[in-house]
Amino acid sequence: MSEHRQLTETHLDVLKEIGNIGLGNAATALATMVNKRIDMAVPQSKFLSMDELMDIIGGLEEVVSCVSLRLEGDVPGQILFLFNIKSTFNLVDMLMGMEQGTTQELDEMGESVVKEIGNVLTGSFLSAIGTMTGLNLIPTVPMFATDMLGAVLSTSLVAGGYVEENILMIETLLFEDQEQIKGHFFLITEQDSLKTLFSSLGLTL
Repeated sequence: MSEHRQLTETHLDVLKEIGNIGLGNAATALATMVNKRIDMAVPQSKFLSMDELMDIIGGLEEVVSCVSLRLEGDVPGQILFLFNIKSTFNLVDMLMGMEQGTTQELDEMGESVVKEIGNVLTGSFLSAIGTMTGLNLIPTVPMFATDMLGAVLSTSLVAGGYVEENILMIETLLFEDQEQIKGHFFLITEQDSLKTLFSSLGLTL
């Protein structure tokens, strides 16, 4: 039986708390960056298999924008922050103060905006994990790509030799007025890294 099937309500509560702290950090950073308030929420945090990850995003041929980075230190792994392409365009409109539907393709400015938001959100979640666990998490320089999900996963995971079937997902919603945009933060760890993570919180896995 996969480990992600053995998580208790306590494990899930911890993940939710990490997500909420991370979003608190991110909301403050975003407000400073774009000079306006953008509300955020974490509808769910849970562990997934790789197949479930693909189902949530929409399949291997779904076009996504992705900020990815390698995580070193006490919990080696790979971080991905994904938006589907429609959410990506809406995100650019929201952050640039344009009417929803204005952006139809990513130009250099739009790409820069999405990359920066991905960096802010990723950094905020990592900071939350580090604060709660006391673990040493060392991120590499983030990379940005817009491509089909299959290509993104191949580049980010297969090249790194990741086969871990316990992927931490923190779903993220950004709100402004009536508009909402969904993104997904994924932490794909090396074997036994999850045990290290939960052990630091006094939980077994």
